[in-house]
Amino acid sequence: MTIRGRLMLGASWLACRLPERPLFRVAGLAGDIWYRLAPGRAAQARRNLSRVCGALAASGRGTPAVRAAATDPAALERLVRSSFRHMARYYLEIARNPGVTRASLDERFLLDTPELIAEAVVPGKAVLFVGLHFGSVELAVLFLAFRVGETVTPMETIDDPGLQAYFERTRGVAGVRLVELKEARRTLTDALRRGVPVGLVGDRDLTGGGIPIPLFGAPAVLPMGPAMLAVESGVPVYAMTVRRAPKGTYRGKLIPVDVPTEGTRRERVTTTMTRLAAAFEDLIADAPDQWWAIFFPIWPDLEDAAIGTTADGVAA
Repeated sequence: MTIRGRLMLGASWLACRLPERPLFRVAGLAGDIWYRLAPGRAAQARRNLSRVCGALAASGRGTPAVRAAATDPAALERLVRSSFRHMARYYLEIARNPGVTRASLDERFLLDTPELIAEAVVPGKAVLFVGLHFGSVELAVLFLAFRVGETVTPMETIDDPGLQAYFERTRGVAGVRLVELKEARRTLTDALRRGVPVGLVGDRDLTGGGIPIPLFGAPAVLPMGPAMLAVESGVPVYAMTVRRAPKGTYRGKLIPVDVPTEGTRRERVTTTMTRLAAAFEDLIADAPDQWWAIFFPIWPDLEDAAIGTTADGVAA
């Protein structure tokens, strides 16, 4: 195993044995330091969050703090800083993964949509869950696996074999089967045919085959994989998130997504992805600062504007 892999195992061993609340405070402090040391990443998050908050405020969605961030720079900056804290918390959750049990998860897992979850999360039922880089993706996958026995999900191959092995081992304990992106389509289709639920994320185009889809009022390049799998499989589709809540609790939420049965294949795929994006907006509205895709480019027009501003000699 590589040095990084061994360090991750050591950090995980320690994180699983130390008290949780002090670790949360350490993660928050680490997020604050990260925020100060990464102005470029903060600028990226600021651009994206500004668009999100503006769209939410215009449609009357989001909390008062989120709507205020649409026009108040100080309120927006508080969200940007909070995003760094949540990102640091995500890494802590990865380290604590091996210590998560079904009993410990049940103690702190609250359901916003209990009826939908009871309907969708059933052993032997083929369902497609489409998530985001949001909140605690780790606990979302573990929640499904603990209840259905096996879940299949694609994952980017990490350059470090030691870290790759860590993720495969810690997630595999709960029944999560990871597959590489290059073989994902065939493997995920086979899983659904066998009645095994599939979980994947759909808010970042990692393979370069996405198309522009309206998201918070502007075209964002989103991957077509989730919509293609939904159209081809015909199984029920839900957008899903698990977000952090006060006192170390988490809230799970599902939104059903209708998949059209008429029209050309391309029309059905595009419509499905558009409906998924609309569901993403409603899920993100609960806590935009927990959507850590904001640390990466999302909207081409924002990136073009940032490049143009930098070219004019003003920091983006």
